[in-house]
Amino acid sequence: MRLEGRYARIEPLVPAHAKALFAANSDDERIWDYLPYGPFASEAAYAAWVVQMAGKADPLFFTVIDRGGRRTPAGVASLMRIAPEAGSIEVGNICWSPALKRTRAASEAVFLFADWVFREGYRRFEWKCDALNRPSRRAAERMGFSYEGVFRQAMVVKGRNRDTAWFAMTDGDWRCLRPAWERWLDPANFDADGRQKLSLSALTAPCRVASDPLFAS
Repeated sequence: MRLEGRYARIEPLVPAHAKALFAANSDDERIWDYLPYGPFASEAAYAAWVVQMAGKADPLFFTVIDRGGRRTPAGVASLMRIAPEAGSIEVGNICWSPALKRTRAASEAVFLFADWVFREGYRRFEWKCDALNRPSRRAAERMGFSYEGVFRQAMVVKGRNRDTAWFAMTDGDWRCLRPAWERWLDPANFDADGRQKLSLSALTAPCRVASDPLFAS
């Protein structure tokens, strides 16, 4: 499976991506704080992890390439907890390099996953994160995932308790969210300096059935 957007390209993670991904992620140790994998002490260690993950069907890992940047692998994400019988699938293990964060390519990657998920007939697309991970919770809401609550003591990650915040969008939500996303991704929504005219969070707000109380005013 390969997905191509205006700003991002998504392709299956393969060992050949390891060198570029390790280099892209070497400048910020904080990116590993809430992930179940990493940090990696060397390129060889990272490459070994890629070899292990690239062979799995669930989680199914992909790399993201910013078509407007260096056009090299700059992040990874996976489709996981894939349950066709329930029509449910989750995006997770997201690790954007510093160069990919806060770019249109990073946002569009999630749009491309969601669009594929619902075109394939899934009913539910999930986003889950450590309840302490405020940037991830804010990103979920911005992108149109509706808040569904916190599962207490849901996991132990790297020897630490993790309460998990749950978010999801449904196929019914997507009928509202897809046009909102397309309006945001339109080049006309950005000025000559790349600043957005309409925010994605404002465009997706009418489509969300519940908002994260963490950010309630």
